[in-house]
Amino acid sequence: MPKQKTSKTMSKRIKISSTGKVLRRKATRAHKLTLKSGARKRNYTLEHGMAKGDSKNAKKMVGAN
Repeated sequence: MPKQKTSKTMSKRIKISSTGKVLRRKATRAHKLTLKSGARKRNYTLEHGMAKGDSKNAKKMVGAN
C-alpha cells in the first residue's frame, strides 16, 4: 500500500508541539496595521492552539499521529 503524502501547505502553516498539540498563527496580520493597537498586533505573532476537530484533520494532513 502506498504511503500517505504530506500536505506541504499544512506543514508550513502549523507546528505540532512536543505534547501533540497543533499550534497555528492568527489571521488578519497582513494589512491595515495602523488601525490596530500594539497589543493586538503582538497577539497575532503568538502561536495559538487549534480547535480539537480541526487539529485532528490537520494532524492527518501532516502525517503526525
